[in-house]
This record gives sequence, structure tokens and C-alpha cells, in this order.
Amino acid sequence: QVQLVESGGGLVQAGGSLRLSCAASGRTFSSYSMGWFRQAPGKEREFVAVISWTGGTIYYADSVKGRFTISRDNGKNTLYLQMNSLKPEDTAVYYCAVARLKISREPAGFGSWGQGTQVTVSS
Repeated sequence: QVQLVESGGGLVQAGGSLRLSCAASGRTFSSYSMGWFRQAPGKEREFVAVISWTGGTIYYADSVKGRFTISRDNGKNTLYLQMNSLKPEDTAVYYCAVARLKISREPAGFGSWGQGTQVTVSS
């Protein structure tokens, strides 16, 4: 089993930036695709971005494309999400997760989740 701990969330004004980190421990981090999801109050958890274990394949949700960048450092067992040009609608709890088998954009495709980090964007 892998343990995931997110950090880097906070309160930022619209147009600002944040960088989320997800530190992994346990099973081999570098062997799995990793993803970021978010959940706003009263809404379902939604896909944000996913990166393959090599970093060679990346997908983004349309709502964040061009503003967010997912990356990973397998040597440090850490996943990142650079968020620029933040909007109030980006306000949510952000979760990192480990894919079960192959790269996916569905929550069901992920087997281990962090506890989440709150991102709040004020207008």
C-alpha cells in the first residue's frame, strides 16, 4: 500500500498561483500513473490531471488546460501540480491518487488517495 500526503494548499486571490505537492511512501512510486482530482462542496470529485509513470503521457481536464501543469519527480517520490491564473471556480479540496493499473481519468481507476489539501481562490 502507498501513503500519500498533499501539501501546498491555501488562500489566494484570483489570478494568483499555487503549487501543490504530494509526497508518496510505501510501494514503488515510480511504477504507477498518478493523478490529481478535486472536490468542491456539494459536488462530485472531478478529474484535474494525470501523468504516466514515465511522465511521457499527460492529460488535463478542459477546465484547467493551459493553466495547470502536472509533473513528478520519481527520485523524490513526489507529484506536483502547478496552478496558475487561478479562478474562484478552482476552489476545492485537491487530492492526489495512485492509479490502479493503467492511466485513467476516472476516480474508480485510482486505488490510493491522500487526505486532501484545501485551495480557496477569492474574487
